[in-house]
Amino acid sequence: MGVRFLLGAHFKKMNHRKVLIIIGIYLASVLMMVFIYPYGLTARGVRLPDFFYKDFSLGLDISGGTLLVYEADLTNIEPADYSAAMNGLRDVIERRINYTGVKEPRVTVNKSGETWRLTVELAGVKDIQEAIKMIGETPYLEFRELRAEEEIEEISALEETSEEAEEDINAYFKPTPLTGKYLKRAEVSFDQTTSLPVINLVFNDEGAKIFAELTRNNIGNPLAIYLDGHPISIPVVREEIPSGMAQISGDFTLAEAKELASRLNQGALPVPINLVSQQSIGAILGEESIRKISRAALLGFLLAILFMTIYYRLPGFLASISLVIYVILVLSIFKALPVTLTLAGITGFILSIGMAVDANILIFEHAKEEIRKNKPIRISMEDGFQLSWPAIRDSNIATIISAIILYYFTSSMIRGFALTLAIGVGVGLLTAIFITKVFLEATYFINSKIHHN
Repeated sequence: MGVRFLLGAHFKKMNHRKVLIIIGIYLASVLMMVFIYPYGLTARGVRLPDFFYKDFSLGLDISGGTLLVYEADLTNIEPADYSAAMNGLRDVIERRINYTGVKEPRVTVNKSGETWRLTVELAGVKDIQEAIKMIGETPYLEFRELRAEEEIEEISALEETSEEAEEDINAYFKPTPLTGKYLKRAEVSFDQTTSLPVINLVFNDEGAKIFAELTRNNIGNPLAIYLDGHPISIPVVREEIPSGMAQISGDFTLAEAKELASRLNQGALPVPINLVSQQSIGAILGEESIRKISRAALLGFLLAILFMTIYYRLPGFLASISLVIYVILVLSIFKALPVTLTLAGITGFILSIGMAVDANILIFEHAKEEIRKNKPIRISMEDGFQLSWPAIRDSNIATIISAIILYYFTSSMIRGFALTLAIGVGVGLLTAIFITKVFLEATYFINSKIHHN
């Protein structure tokens, strides 16, 4: 009873800000634990917001999924613009897949010789054919202008031996720089003369300049609008259109017009693509392997905590609590973002735990050196943090920089490793320097007051 009273009295004397920080840390940890695994409360009849029930995002090697490879047709693109066109294509495909509800698609651009390809990894896809259909149905919008008279005469001379009328019509038009890449939005309206639904196109600033130049150079000539390689509207240009607005008309029903406008708004492809490879990938690891990895990681973590507690005693025990909070915080970040967890990503996380333990060991070893100089324990611990900070800061920043380089200059699962490593190291730096320090300061304050009394 006397100890309880004494502790309460000294807590009142302690810096109120530190007390609030400690309480905040514990409450936040409990909330994050519920976020990581909300089903314990759900089983007791507590219904949490839907955000708590989102699943961890798992990669192809854990959950399985689909690997699609597309080849891009860059025939109408200048070689200097290949990279920009492929990056734009990647962005559009990512938006399209996200719109279908597939979690964390991984879309990468690859070049092999003169061939540019787009690799799409869809982890945990349930309906593969539907995903392929949605990607393939992304419309490729382009404007084509009438060829010069000399070219038309040459084509007309060859028409006598051609029996494919559609190819002859297409031959009269040549591609222009104006494609769906410059589309800002598409809207459905009704033609005031025919009352039929039409689609109004609004281009961005760069597209508006290109469209103005096209209409200025083609006054009195048709300007064909192609969708997925087929002409759907061939209006005649009456005057220059500087507003950056065009219109698609045709035999559309209202439902068809709305669907086409929706697809265009979701992202018109800047270049055509062809599916060249499709592979269904099973979960390499599977649930049983995940359980084994989890058990091994938990055992290693418990051994680290045991070592810290036995070797460093009270500071080691408090550092172990800090490490537990570290793991809870990192897992919460992984789930909230969400971070796609692959085998490589899990490896990066486990490596970051080792670095977090190493930071605490460095602090305590410096503190032990100060204690050997007959300094009070509390002052020795403060000196340990100060002396250790430059080494911890530099090593962690160097690791984070390496992870950033890996993330931006590599692809696929290596990026997952870099991301989890960077997050883990950043959070580990916070917990080692801030949370562990707060716990130690509070403990030694109370301990010194008890012995003093």
